[in-house]
Amino acid sequence: MNSKVKKKIVLNIPYVVLGLVCTNIGEAWRLAGGANASEKVQSLILDGCFGAAFSNPMPSFVPFDLLIGLIAGGALRLAVYLKGKNAKKFRHNMEYGSARWGTHVDIEPYMDPVFKNNVILSQTERLTMNSRPSNPKYARNKNVLVVGGSGSGKTRFVLKPNLLQMHSSYVITDPKG
Repeated sequence: MNSKVKKKIVLNIPYVVLGLVCTNIGEAWRLAGGANASEKVQSLILDGCFGAAFSNPMPSFVPFDLLIGLIAGGALRLAVYLKGKNAKKFRHNMEYGSARWGTHVDIEPYMDPVFKNNVILSQTERLTMNSRPSNPKYARNKNVLVVGGSGSGKTRFVLKPNLLQMHSSYVITDPKG
């Protein structure tokens, strides 16, 4: 027996087992007294038809009971199939979606060709201070908030280089003085 057939058989065992167990439920329904569904449910609960049906662990091979088992096993298989089909396609250990890290080419339209007309954000990234760039879609807010722990280089690498540009007004707070 090849591995594909063996795998299919192993994966379908739970549905077959459930179907065979549900043949006993079909037998209990068949043995329950009453002419309509409410009388049969009452008989199932009060008369102990489940005990009689499950007294023999073997499945019932009466066609009605087999139909009940087939419907139960098929319903479970359908539920598992629909749940699996509706699952998200996750890429484990990878970023989900189409986002990516920006490159120098991505920020280039937001930079002024003249170095001194920019706010320095990093060694390679800058933001133009021109309030009306040639293409209006590249106009951005010029406010910068720098947050970092003590010793992280806020003053040395961000504040002082931008102050030395002297191209705009600044509001600077130093709570420790």
